[in-house]
Amino acid sequence: MCNSVFISVSLWELVQAWNLWKEGKALELVDSSVGDSYSASEVMRCIQVGLLCVQERAEDRPTMSTVVLMLSSETATMPQPKNPGFCLDRSPIETDSSTSKQEDQSCTVNRLTVTVLDGR
Repeated sequence: MCNSVFISVSLWELVQAWNLWKEGKALELVDSSVGDSYSASEVMRCIQVGLLCVQERAEDRPTMSTVVLMLSSETATMPQPKNPGFCLDRSPIETDSSTSKQEDQSCTVNRLTVTVLDGR
């Protein structure tokens, strides 16, 4: 039960982050208790890297060495994130970046069962 609650909260946070990013309001993710004691460009870079890491297609996600480079360099060029891997308000994905051809995509839900053994 606890894990499913955590997954639901995590999914909601991802949905919220993605929606705010698309609306150009990603800075609204910053907790108000932080006040103005942060660099907006640094926060935006971190959010963008996070969204790049959860893109639906694994081949679109950056490698860890690329993530380190993007986070450590203020001048690193970063692509715009594509749809994250969740099934809410999804549009068809492009199959080839050089064309505008799109394919229909079905939505699947992955499930995970975890068994924890407890000694007597």
